[in-house]
Amino acid sequence: MRDGPTFVIRLRAMHDSNKAAIHALRAVLKLALRRGLRAVDCVEERESPSTLASESESSADDCRDLSSPIKRGRATKAEVEARREALLDIIEAGRPMTVRQVFYQATVRGLVEKAESGYVKVQTDLTVMRRAGDLPYDWLADNTRWQRKPRTFGSVEEALRDTARFYRKSLWADADSYVEIWLEKDALSGVIYPITSMYDVPLMVARGYASLSFLHTAAEYIGTLDVPTYIYHLGDFDPSGVNAGEKIEETLCELAPDAEIYFERIAVTSEQINDWDLPTRPTKTSDTRAKNFGSISVELDAIEPNQLRTLVRETIEQHLPAEQFEVLKAAEESEREIISRLVGKLGAK
Repeated sequence: MRDGPTFVIRLRAMHDSNKAAIHALRAVLKLALRRGLRAVDCVEERESPSTLASESESSADDCRDLSSPIKRGRATKAEVEARREALLDIIEAGRPMTVRQVFYQATVRGLVEKAESGYVKVQTDLTVMRRAGDLPYDWLADNTRWQRKPRTFGSVEEALRDTARFYRKSLWADADSYVEIWLEKDALSGVIYPITSMYDVPLMVARGYASLSFLHTAAEYIGTLDVPTYIYHLGDFDPSGVNAGEKIEETLCELAPDAEIYFERIAVTSEQINDWDLPTRPTKTSDTRAKNFGSISVELDAIEPNQLRTLVRETIEQHLPAEQFEVLKAAEESEREIISRLVGKLGAK
């Protein structure tokens, strides 16, 4: 490109109403480039809108030379590929994970900034990786979207075989306690369910503040039990997340006054924030419960997924020791084989 006169223009940060003018101005700059002019785009940050300053000199620190092929602040192709490789390693080690969990682990490792822009990068990377076949779809959990369909069979024999294959023994029938895991976030249910399912423990997804109907149904069942009930709650460490757990305890005790209920919040706690060095965010001042809470908050998603599953497993094993669990699972497998043989005999007739 031949050298020509330098055409300098300064753009100031403007309100949305003036964005169209900025785009139009950039188009003019590009046209100037094609005509051999050296266009320099200078951007200044301002809290309030001001007029577009025209033709003024600017230092190299303030300006970006549009004729230069270098785009400052954007990751190179190699950097993006390296980041995606690191994200794949994170997910492989902790699968299944939610996108938000991946984001928090990425911030801890310095892969992206702890901001909305960082979350968007992770979200975009994971989409590209799945579509390219580099990331298995089932490594990411998404329990916020689901379908309803009745379970049907082609024949009675098929139904019996299916029953035999998925037969589960009640692991708590003779236990001296009853355990439930309560979870604030629906999105994380797919991360924790493999553990609660394995141990035959109900996973109660409250989705923030549990509805009165949901609490009533839970309390109704608890009220019929002859053993003490242990409720373990996992939620965000923020004013609403902590209060939501307190409301669950309060309402269950109110609706099942004769039941022996023990409630414990097992995540996120202030001790975990310090011991596990969890990434924090400022407490939202818009939350009406923020007064006297503290300046920092932590999302449940910030806990590494394997650490979260280990926490749930160890909590359950307080009431169902590993040895007892193995005995019951062996009995379950034996009973499953008996059912399968019975189904086979029926099919042979």
